[in-house]
Amino acid sequence: MNSWVKYVNDYKSYLKIERGLSANSIASYAFDIQRLVGYLESTAIDVTPLAIDDEAIQQFIYHISPELSPRSRTRIISGLKSFFNYLVFEDYRKDSPMELIEVPKTGRKLPDTLSVEEIDRLIGAIVFTDDGRGERDRAMLETLYSCGLRVSELVGLKISDLFFEEGFIKITGKGNKQRFVPVGGSTVKYIELYKKQCRVLINAQKGHEDTLFLNRHGKGLTRAMIFTIIRRLADKIGLNKTISPHTFRHSFATHLLENGADLRSIQLMLGHESITTTEIYMHLDRKFLSNVLSTYHPRK
Repeated sequence: MNSWVKYVNDYKSYLKIERGLSANSIASYAFDIQRLVGYLESTAIDVTPLAIDDEAIQQFIYHISPELSPRSRTRIISGLKSFFNYLVFEDYRKDSPMELIEVPKTGRKLPDTLSVEEIDRLIGAIVFTDDGRGERDRAMLETLYSCGLRVSELVGLKISDLFFEEGFIKITGKGNKQRFVPVGGSTVKYIELYKKQCRVLINAQKGHEDTLFLNRHGKGLTRAMIFTIIRRLADKIGLNKTISPHTFRHSFATHLLENGADLRSIQLMLGHESITTTEIYMHLDRKFLSNVLSTYHPRK
């Protein structure tokens, strides 16, 4: 299967250079292709990426289906479509073997949303000690919620990205696309408190001098560490919800919409290319929709 290596490596370079995807996203795309290659090897189907047809792809989908949810199958099919579309785009193939592959129907799975009171309880459970971690964690959670950041955007936030006098922070999102997000006064207060009273006491390691949120070793926090901090706080207050850093982002969007913000503004703050993506975050209950109708429709 050495014939696959060259094309997969070329594809990974394309994802990095042309589309500007993160290392995590590229690894995910490559993993989907490797699953296909592994299946071909195990079944002794010796075929190159330029010659494989839809029948072999369909056999692979049937093979993996029992162990995957419809959502996971959809993700893998989407990843393979992207790869073969790339081969067509680069004139390696005349057509894609994925054109006749059906995508499973999946419902939109929405994460749990935190209420303002639950967010207050989570932040209120933070313990403040002499090492400054409490101030750091409070500033991080306030930033996640008040700015609607992805966890990767939070850990990548730089001191030089803070434009507090203008009321914004600069965010580098997916594909290295930058956007400016407004930041509230209370969040500015907590970031400044952490920065001036706690972060200055940490010896930032080389390459992390401009990183805003540091661990005790002077390096940037990992995404896994943010997950751990949030889940520990949830356990501490007995929160019976499955939450992650993304829950704060979802809550940010939901609360804005419920309080009258328009979808376009929310889309810009979240950094979504498509308004359709933003709509997925809109986890609205019927009571809220009824209130919208009674407030804005001429025949109440």
